[in-house]
Amino acid sequence: MAEDFAEALRALVEAESPSADLGAVEECGDLLADLGERITGAPPERLASEDGPSSLVWRNGPPDAPGRVLLLGHRDTVWPLGTIAERPFRVDGGRALGPGAFDMKAGLLVGLYAMAAVGRRVPVTFLVTGDEEVGSAASRALIEREALAAQAVLVLEGAADGGAFKRARKGWSIYTLQCRGRAAHAGLEPHKGRNALVRMAELVAESVLLNAPEDGLTVTPTMASAGRTVNTVPDRAELHLDVRVGTAADQQRVDTRIRTFAGAAGGVDVRVEGGPNRPPMEESAATALLSRTAEHAAALGLRPPESAAVGGISDANICAALGVPTLDGFGAVGGGPHAAHEWVDLHATRQRVPLVVALVTGLAERPLTGP
Repeated sequence: MAEDFAEALRALVEAESPSADLGAVEECGDLLADLGERITGAPPERLASEDGPSSLVWRNGPPDAPGRVLLLGHRDTVWPLGTIAERPFRVDGGRALGPGAFDMKAGLLVGLYAMAAVGRRVPVTFLVTGDEEVGSAASRALIEREALAAQAVLVLEGAADGGAFKRARKGWSIYTLQCRGRAAHAGLEPHKGRNALVRMAELVAESVLLNAPEDGLTVTPTMASAGRTVNTVPDRAELHLDVRVGTAADQQRVDTRIRTFAGAAGGVDVRVEGGPNRPPMEESAATALLSRTAEHAAALGLRPPESAAVGGISDANICAALGVPTLDGFGAVGGGPHAAHEWVDLHATRQRVPLVVALVTGLAERPLTGP
């Protein structure tokens, strides 16, 4: 399996799939479908979307079988076309390196090999979407439908440091503040202008006052733009905010506060766009699955699994918010997500396969009592 896994990972990494390039994401889906059929012995169902890329679905077991488990992953990446030419896929000392290897193409292979090993009669679904990195707008309804049809969700995103599972994730909100003022000559009659840039600067100051990092709450201005020429009072400015929260209550409170920025002040009108994208994945969603994972790891002779609460978001947030038991980090063991040095420990990642198989099989034989 070792050589086949590495070569399959090479093929997936070389099939570049930046979220913004629909054609590339679909071409990667074509390759993944063929690769998955070779590994599992069955072709996936291809579900088209009017709003974005298609999703691939493999299903084992009778359609109406109780105790179904959902394996969840995505094939889009953050890397633009051409990155593979700059940083070609390579294996160095048991590590695989290349754009998208850790996040999350190695995790897709964990899912495919687990589907092949678990057997056709065990009720398990493997869903692969194509827009996770940009918010899952096109795939969200499908994710929710498949999650609600399952007793548990195992998310194949990369592990936390040292191979730890992800028991909690922060919630994510994103905002765009559009400021509209009035242009004027900056030298002849600046007093006749309404400076959108000044109002935007005030909003930056107001935004950062919402930070409460001790409570897991961060409000970060991330992008800004204003003006068209150096001698004109800018009539337009745009500010983007990234909000991360540990609790649903904080997400709602911050949303309410940011919406008060809307309206006119100093002759500049402000429009607030956006809002909550992913609710927090709170720790209670993962408790039962962490316990089961520890049982199966011990039976397989693997070290006891560690877990971590992390700041990033994934589709695990969506599933956990539905009340479905969810545990993340079943994919690649390695590091450097969204970074040029991202890497995958091939041996440790292959060990995820028997653990996923044991957990899925065990859940089929002994379903969770919740939610």
